[in-house]
Amino acid sequence: MRLFATQSEYSDRLAAALESENHCTSQSRLLIDQISIHQSNIVSLQEQNRRQAEECRQLKALLDDLERKGIRKVVDKAQVPVAAVVIMACNRADYLQRTIESILKYQSSVASKYPLFVSQDGSDPNVRSKAMSYDQLMYIQHLDSEPVQTERPGELIAYYKIARHYKWAMDQLFYKHNFSRVIILEDDMEIAPDFFDYFEAASALLEKDKSIMAVSSWNDNGQKQFVHDPYELYRSDFFPGLGWMLTKSVWDELSPKWPKAYPFFNLSYHFEGSSLGQFFQQYLQPIKLNNVKVDWKAKDLSYLTKDNYTKHFADIVRKAKPVHGTDAVLKAYNIEGDVRIQYRDQPDFEWIAHQFGIFEEWKDGIPRTSFKGVVVFRYHTTRRIFLVGPDSLRQLGIEDA
Repeated sequence: MRLFATQSEYSDRLAAALESENHCTSQSRLLIDQISIHQSNIVSLQEQNRRQAEECRQLKALLDDLERKGIRKVVDKAQVPVAAVVIMACNRADYLQRTIESILKYQSSVASKYPLFVSQDGSDPNVRSKAMSYDQLMYIQHLDSEPVQTERPGELIAYYKIARHYKWAMDQLFYKHNFSRVIILEDDMEIAPDFFDYFEAASALLEKDKSIMAVSSWNDNGQKQFVHDPYELYRSDFFPGLGWMLTKSVWDELSPKWPKAYPFFNLSYHFEGSSLGQFFQQYLQPIKLNNVKVDWKAKDLSYLTKDNYTKHFADIVRKAKPVHGTDAVLKAYNIEGDVRIQYRDQPDFEWIAHQFGIFEEWKDGIPRTSFKGVVVFRYHTTRRIFLVGPDSLRQLGIEDA
């Protein structure tokens, strides 16, 4: 009995020791987990501190640059600017230099009307150094360390970052610097001799006609074989998105709902961009940059206002000769004067557009450059080709629809 009692006592002690050991092991693991979490927090705080130190260093460099140049050198208080011009840049210093040089070639004589800015997204040192080497412009920098959450699988993060940069830059120029209009250019564009005269004349249209969201110097179908007249301007229901100007009143509406992701001769030229390969070779490289110095301020542009334009455009389309059949493209080439070809739907439009070599792409249910579904371009000569949608003639009020 005494032996059994002793064995039972040792068994209880052993169980208690095992339980104590398990408890210690559990506590040790808990402490290790807590230490690991604290270490992660320390690493995160160190990274945050590093980013903040970098931002402070960059902001100090910006302040030094502002003091060196003086904002009064860029914005002449005696001259009310027509619009600020901003070049959207990121990490391509050589492209940026080419764009700046193209702009300064025509901007220098009207610098007080068109203060020039470079807005850099990120902290590429070569881009910052290149931008700050020009006394003729102001440099602003967008530093965004927030992670990007895409709304749909497969979406490119870059589009979200670009959208953030655009919103930030326009908020800066409209609300901080208080410009009434802003012209947005990318860092891979060149401008034409009449670029600034065009926008000055168009600024009056923007103020007069509130139905115009923006004025653009870009034409998607501006390849050299599709243009002829440097004095020709059109309205479009399609937003070109390159070399464009908008007003503060329009930005007041757009800024709160800005998306998370982003003239007939071109007055700006996209010399490379992110559209490489066949797309660039086929559509962007052949773009015709206007070389005629048009005096836009002497032109009557009232025909472009909403009340006048539909009738003006309908009169042109009405006079064009209708061409039908599967060989419509061949017929159009052999006809003197303007021609109109009707397409049934998007696939039909794409088939016809492909034969001519113009942009086939649609966005939000309409083809590029279209007005009331009509896409117009020149075709190797002065003749105009109108690709007319199934409902375009009715929308234009053309009776023989």
